[in-house]
Amino acid sequence: MTSGHVKRAFKYRFYPTDAQAAELSRTFGCVRKVYNLALAARTAAWALRQERVNYNATSAMLTVWKKTEELAYLSEVSSVPLQQALRHLQGAFANFWARRAKYPTFKSRKKSRKSAEYTTSGFRYRDGGLTLAKMAEPLDIVWSRPLPEGASPSTVTVSQDSAGRWFVSLLCDDRPTMPAAVNHAVGIDAGITSLVTLSTGEKITNPKHERKDRERLARAQRDLARKTEGDGTNRAKARLKVGKVHARIADRRRDFLHKLTTRLVRENQVVVIEDLTVRNMLRNRRLSRAIADASWTELRSMLEYKADWYGREVITVDRWFPSSKLCSACGTLRGRMPLNVREWTCDCGTTHDRDVNAAKNILAAGLAVAACGDGVRPQRSTPGRRSSVKQEVVPAPRTHGVSQPRG
Repeated sequence: MTSGHVKRAFKYRFYPTDAQAAELSRTFGCVRKVYNLALAARTAAWALRQERVNYNATSAMLTVWKKTEELAYLSEVSSVPLQQALRHLQGAFANFWARRAKYPTFKSRKKSRKSAEYTTSGFRYRDGGLTLAKMAEPLDIVWSRPLPEGASPSTVTVSQDSAGRWFVSLLCDDRPTMPAAVNHAVGIDAGITSLVTLSTGEKITNPKHERKDRERLARAQRDLARKTEGDGTNRAKARLKVGKVHARIADRRRDFLHKLTTRLVRENQVVVIEDLTVRNMLRNRRLSRAIADASWTELRSMLEYKADWYGREVITVDRWFPSSKLCSACGTLRGRMPLNVREWTCDCGTTHDRDVNAAKNILAAGLAVAACGDGVRPQRSTPGRRSSVKQEVVPAPRTHGVSQPRG
């Protein structure tokens, strides 16, 4: 049994020749320049209360820019990534007008991601070889896994990370094989000491990748701080060293999350999670570093798109649902419960592990939503009634308070 077609990106590492690296670096710079010029033009028009500048207008501007002496170098690279940069800006403004994102910001040479996107007119994929526009030779790609049989990439994105590594991502139509249907459902309570606690009672320990490499990262950052702007090559080497440590942390974290989310989606037909506002939680100075390292947002994103691929269902429970204070056995709602209380006993005689109890309540609330569209208002004073509504940060040991509202 298979699901419908979905768009999947297959990412590979590649090793460019010196000529290819130089061409791609020029392309990255031109993409950034075109994006910033178009953003400046659209911002100026908006400030002057003129008619909104759309993609077609900026595309016409690009033609004019290429003819000027100052920007003639834009003609030296493929026009496809430049047009794609304008489309990305159009998408950013669409998200802004729809209030899904903030106003677009200018790309920085040092901080912004180095990438360029090619559509079918900007590359040739033939016999397992990928050749980009303006290049004579195909890229030396490490094919760590095969593309779907008969797949033809619709877009190709080339990028370079902070560690100096080159990657190519090919977007293809795929028809993923669905795992066998199961009758299992699981509730997930996110935390810091335990990355997730399942309603089954299982706790997944947080590997804390950033903490394990914190000393190495601090040493690399101190070395970079000692380099001045005039150090040139030495400063570039120090910055690359910092980037490699960050890349090591991110790679290990992503690998762990992929394995965890794939397991959860394969073993359960329904996954119920909390709708946490991670951005607000990061304002807590005592826990922000640990919360960022836990990467709850990426965990949720992986669960959602993998569930979509494999025909599973992800249900979110409102952040104000008092899952930790609600007895999963009798439904009694306790009063104030400090975050340092990890176990508690209900009046009915049931002793709860705080996290396991929360996961059980999250599962019950999510199933109630799926069954009858339960309400989303916080439960105030009616014991036994479970509404689908949470927000709570689970602290590291010896932490006794946070600035977030308690569930």
